[in-house]
Amino acid sequence: MSFPASARSVRLTFLALLLWSLSLPVFAQADLQKLDAYYQQALKDWNVPGMAIAIVKNDSVVFAKGYGVRDLQKGGAVDANTVFGIASNTKAYTAAALAMLVDEGKLRWDDPVTNYLPYLQLYDPYVTQHLNIRDLLSHRVGLQTFSGDLLWYNTTYSRKEILERAKYLKPSYPFRGGYGYSNLMFIAAGEVVAAVSGKTWEQFIQERIFQPLGMTRSYTSVHQLKGVENVASPHGNPTTDAGKPVPTVLTAWDNWNPAAGIFTSATQHAKWLKLQLNRGTYQGKRLFSEAASHTMWTLHNPTPIAPQASALNPTVHFTGAGLGWMLNDYQGKKIVVHGGGHEGMNSRTVLVPEENLGIVILTNSMSSIMAPIANYTIDQFLGIQNGRDWSRFSLDLAAKAREAQKAAPTDAAKGKAAKGKLTRNLNDYAGTYHSPVYGNATVAVQNGKLVLSLAAAPALGGELSLWKPDIFDLAWKNNFALLTPTRARFLPGPEGTIQELRLDANNPDFHFSELEFSRVN
Repeated sequence: MSFPASARSVRLTFLALLLWSLSLPVFAQADLQKLDAYYQQALKDWNVPGMAIAIVKNDSVVFAKGYGVRDLQKGGAVDANTVFGIASNTKAYTAAALAMLVDEGKLRWDDPVTNYLPYLQLYDPYVTQHLNIRDLLSHRVGLQTFSGDLLWYNTTYSRKEILERAKYLKPSYPFRGGYGYSNLMFIAAGEVVAAVSGKTWEQFIQERIFQPLGMTRSYTSVHQLKGVENVASPHGNPTTDAGKPVPTVLTAWDNWNPAAGIFTSATQHAKWLKLQLNRGTYQGKRLFSEAASHTMWTLHNPTPIAPQASALNPTVHFTGAGLGWMLNDYQGKKIVVHGGGHEGMNSRTVLVPEENLGIVILTNSMSSIMAPIANYTIDQFLGIQNGRDWSRFSLDLAAKAREAQKAAPTDAAKGKAAKGKLTRNLNDYAGTYHSPVYGNATVAVQNGKLVLSLAAAPALGGELSLWKPDIFDLAWKNNFALLTPTRARFLPGPEGTIQELRLDANNPDFHFSELEFSRVN
């Protein structure tokens, strides 16, 4: 059968267009307008000042948008290029830096850490000797979650000084026999990068990751943000249920940078998502090997799933730590994920490798909006019909928890009713107290009041006011978002004189109980 020339031309053109269309990336039928509306509503419902989201699908950025304001006091609209602190999402960058050095044959994943950091000692000589690179990146060294974090928080300690004090931290589970999220071990990982490469962690990340990816508006320190435009401001939690988040300021904690120091935007971080989903390659440039990608995404430290968690999310069957990443399954898909919590900024990175899908959610609040949004987004791209409204579901759970907390008598309320009288002279408490972990604390009488000072952290400390005999409420002199109500408890020795000092705080981020101060004068 023959066709006229014009008909053949039309037919060939149609076939060419068909072949061209088949070569285009095929996206799941997620309704981006529906997602956009969902994000806008969630921002209001969660009382979040600002948020930016980027979605990568099949190596393309299919969505990138900002919501809300950079600062509740000063305003400024958030867009997809607004810079946020990504906090512990930094850990995957540090793992990738070590992966590059492994690819180059400069170290091995199973090398003892003391080969590179001979000064690092832990609670047991065996653990110190056998601690390897994998251990640093998978939260299995034996320390409880957040153990030692007061060593970097607002202190003057260098990374080396922090790690030298780690030997005084006590284990909470056997070496490689449990899980305890450790920022300190990622600080150590950053120091390994420096020791092996001859460059600081900051230089290595800038030169070996940011530059090849074109991440020109990404930073490794708060100090680098000076003069940078379109930067989000952090906000602490509202002081009341109906209140607004409280604007605060960013503090430069350079000693923790390898664990949580990166600042970037949704569009910049999308480049990182592409690199990860492409197993170490970005626009034809290979930064780390497929083998390294496989190693980082392999479960190194499985964690149990509580029955309550299983009931809330029955499609999750395993959880645990890879190297610089957390791993689980969801709706039959492997999830590679990490969250980040800076002081006043929370974020989340989620990869669904089988779907070539990546999501980043950046906020300038301390809310938990990110995981519900990520779950809902994944559901939409998987085409799940009549799925859970994760935002509303999570808000309802949080509301129930708050109501239960209100129903229980608080320590503050009980303390107010039981407030006692001073039974000692204020000078009996004054003196210097020493903690092997932390260093010195000084208690002095100033203008008729007790004042606590911490040598390692000049920005902390504050006035002490009596609560009960030998127990004082501490009024922090700086209202940092991560600080919670804290008490100073003085302990007498056998002769009745004050010999020890403890700081008691129901703080989810810091273990003040690790600071066991004994009086030295």
